[in-house]
Amino acid sequence: MLPAWLARLATLASTNIAAFCVAAILMSSCAASPEIPPWFDAIQRFPIKTASVNGHRIAYLDEGHGPPLILIHGYGGSMWQWEYQQLPLAARFRVITPDLIGSGLSDKPDLDYRPEDLIESMRGLMDALGLSTATLVGNSMGGGVAIGMALTHPERVDRLVLIDGLPDHVRERLASPLMQRAVNTRVPVWLARLGNWLFPGTGTEAVLKEIVFDHALLTPAVLDRSTRNRQRANMIAPLLSIRDSLPLWEQHFATRLNEIRHPTLILWGEQDRLFPPQVGRDLQATIPQARLIVIPDSGHIPQWEQPQAVNRHLIDFLQP
Repeated sequence: MLPAWLARLATLASTNIAAFCVAAILMSSCAASPEIPPWFDAIQRFPIKTASVNGHRIAYLDEGHGPPLILIHGYGGSMWQWEYQQLPLAARFRVITPDLIGSGLSDKPDLDYRPEDLIESMRGLMDALGLSTATLVGNSMGGGVAIGMALTHPERVDRLVLIDGLPDHVRERLASPLMQRAVNTRVPVWLARLGNWLFPGTGTEAVLKEIVFDHALLTPAVLDRSTRNRQRANMIAPLLSIRDSLPLWEQHFATRLNEIRHPTLILWGEQDRLFPPQVGRDLQATIPQARLIVIPDSGHIPQWEQPQAVNRHLIDFLQP
């Protein structure tokens, strides 16, 4: 039997730590490692590249030729959320898929991880790759980064695609009790790290069932790779910092959604349990001339769950 103190810690970890580590187990699929592996090894095998951005190492994929697209993952996610976009989109576009600073295989420095930090890192990556402009495709929080780029550096953004993107009034709009706890509960970083180390599998399946509509897709391999990704070093502090910066998103960007003037496509999972489709409709009504398409039989990451439909709509929207 567990000692009493450890049993109490286990109870606390099982109720709170899983909520804090929600994004870390979304759909990322790489093994924990202190070094960046040479290959992106999901359904395809592509070389992983790195760039120095503001003194920090950013990992990314760079495939195909043509007009540049940057695919931006969500909170706690990684480039693996876009595994089904690489080959179909690279046939027509230059597809750049980074791990955001503080996420995945990229560096996790001691930063505040304010929205401005993520935006500046994205701008710096574009500079490092010699891109004056690009179409930004963002899922969930990645949509918030794309919106921030469109508002802060509008000349650098060609078109905008928001996939179940970050809306205004995030806390009020969240429909998932698990995500509400992740956003609203406070736990010290050390305790979150300890719980993540002691109970690496806690909550993984429950969280994935929140964001993926078709639970048959949650195979043992998916669960295993998500758990291993959650154990990557130094990932907890950036997650908590990004969460704590939500008020800055509301203050600096959410109130300015009606200022976006870029051609904008909004894709939304019909069965999204985090932000229901009405949130997407409200976002469409706020962004001038935005177009909304609801993706059937998909949850919060439709590009992973219904990739054929999402890829078709992306190509149609981006064709000249």
